[in-house]
Amino acid sequence: MSTALVLVRHGQTVWNEAGRLQGSTDIPLDATGRAQAAAGGAELAGRQWDVLVSSPLGRAVETAQIIGNSIGLEPAKSIVGLRERDYGPLEGQHLEGLSEPEYNRLHAGAEPEDDVAERGLKALCTLFEEHPGQRIIVVAHGTLIRLTMSALLGRPHPRLANCEVVDVEPEMLLNLQAA
Repeated sequence: MSTALVLVRHGQTVWNEAGRLQGSTDIPLDATGRAQAAAGGAELAGRQWDVLVSSPLGRAVETAQIIGNSIGLEPAKSIVGLRERDYGPLEGQHLEGLSEPEYNRLHAGAEPEDDVAERGLKALCTLFEEHPGQRIIVVAHGTLIRLTMSALLGRPHPRLANCEVVDVEPEMLLNLQAA
């Protein structure tokens, strides 16, 4: 069996619902997020899985635990490289209504997108190397997944819904490791 890897965005939080940018702020799942995680687990239950990991942020850990309950697999570990982008002064902000100069001023303090993509890619490559021939579920965050997938694909990846599942083609990671 060849290695397979999927990325799953965590379930909804009250900040997601309110349109607030949470980044590395550790906001827990809300009731809707828990239901989304259960639905994501049901979607993934139809396939064979060997490894389940997550970002260390609580919303990803809890999503992984709920998914794990659905598929009969305990989360193996939390991986620091999978944490969400640190948005600095933008965290907690409602982005709607900010003027472009306000947004740009606040955004200047955020973790650079290239750094986020690089650590996401490194985490995935490490998982791929550590678990050859295994099927891996990675529970992480929207921006981390979007930027990592954009780097893998060489083109922009769309924004993800809560608990959306993204399949990563093993060849993409093999090509990255060979480069």
